[in-house]
Amino acid sequence: MSGVVIIGAGQAGLQLATSLRELGYAGRVRMIGDEPHAPYQRPPLSKAYLAGKVPEASLYMQEPDYFAKHAIEFLPGETATAVNRELRQVDLQRGDFLEYEHLVFATGARNRQLPCVEGTMSGIVSLRTLADAQRLSAALAVARKVVVVGAGFLGLEAATIACAAGCAVRVIEAGDRVLGRVVSPPVSDVVRRCHEEAGVRFDFAASVVALHGEGGAVRSVELHGGERVAADLVLVSIGIVPNTELAAAAGLTVHNGIVVNRRMSTEDTAISAIGDCAAFPYAADAGRMVRLESVQNAVDQARCVAERIIGRPADYDQVPLFWSDQAGLRLQMAGLAQGGETTVVRGDPAGRAFSVFCYRDDRLVAVESVSRLPDHMQARKLLRAGVSPSAGQAADMSFDLKTLLPVPASAGPVR
Repeated sequence: MSGVVIIGAGQAGLQLATSLRELGYAGRVRMIGDEPHAPYQRPPLSKAYLAGKVPEASLYMQEPDYFAKHAIEFLPGETATAVNRELRQVDLQRGDFLEYEHLVFATGARNRQLPCVEGTMSGIVSLRTLADAQRLSAALAVARKVVVVGAGFLGLEAATIACAAGCAVRVIEAGDRVLGRVVSPPVSDVVRRCHEEAGVRFDFAASVVALHGEGGAVRSVELHGGERVAADLVLVSIGIVPNTELAAAAGLTVHNGIVVNRRMSTEDTAISAIGDCAAFPYAADAGRMVRLESVQNAVDQARCVAERIIGRPADYDQVPLFWSDQAGLRLQMAGLAQGGETTVVRGDPAGRAFSVFCYRDDRLVAVESVSRLPDHMQARKLLRAGVSPSAGQAADMSFDLKTLLPVPASAGPVR
């Protein structure tokens, strides 16, 4: 029996394989991973693991014997080279192929590269894989002047750790604020101040035009305008590119990800896509296609596809969730803003424990919480229920947001 073939052994791929077995799927399950490792968690790579607070062994999501116990055929260090939709088979780099009844792309994404980097030069790193984290950790142990290109979540998390290691850290950002594409200005301002207090220096509206080296190692970063910033380590963190080439070569529609419908299926009903590589219709905003990069999204989409494969199809309609540790702050976000929303602040940003409620046409679309777990938990419920507090209610710390939530239906009399 050909069963299910999963291309990708990250969070989404492993969750799909696990969910299929948990739901009683009896067919063959095969998972292809292009790294030599068993599936591991990526979020700690830029946090606790990079800081040296957790060992490598803690990153792995399952025990070594998990796959054999659950009849999951895991192929590490293998690459899928082509998909033949007519024959329903995946060609492998090693020369053979896998037949499938259902194929799932969980191919994830890769780091975007600086266009000005030419040739090879030591001291220029990115952070996406365990191998990347190992190289960055080793480099931080000897670095003194670190330049981070990009003020996104990952780059700033690494900047915090570099500062704690005693490095002089400078962040180069093309936009006008930190986390400019993912959080509102009030949250961005507080995050920037906390990083500056930790020792990070920022350059906004700045672009890198060249990297200069000596003896085969990077020595400076040249900015537009001519300034050269001294560096013995450069972390490039300017976003990711979804891995869609294999799907595109197979004739599937690709547009900022592998395009799927509300049930995570491509136009070929035998093929699905999940996680960072999938572009899907956002249930809370009809007609809007999105691609999300988060653990929760990967997990939820994998479960959605597993349910469909076993015969219980349903639309994917989960509330997007994100989180990040930033210079001693815990950021938690629910929902999805586009930018330009009307914002209402709940709490005091000066105290660095507050939330920002984001509205579009008086409808709550996202909530960003800084060290305010209760607000985050209520936001998840409000967004899930489609309930929008008024701006006054959101701003009033004395107002109990949970009073707006629907009362759960009674379980009925006990018999």
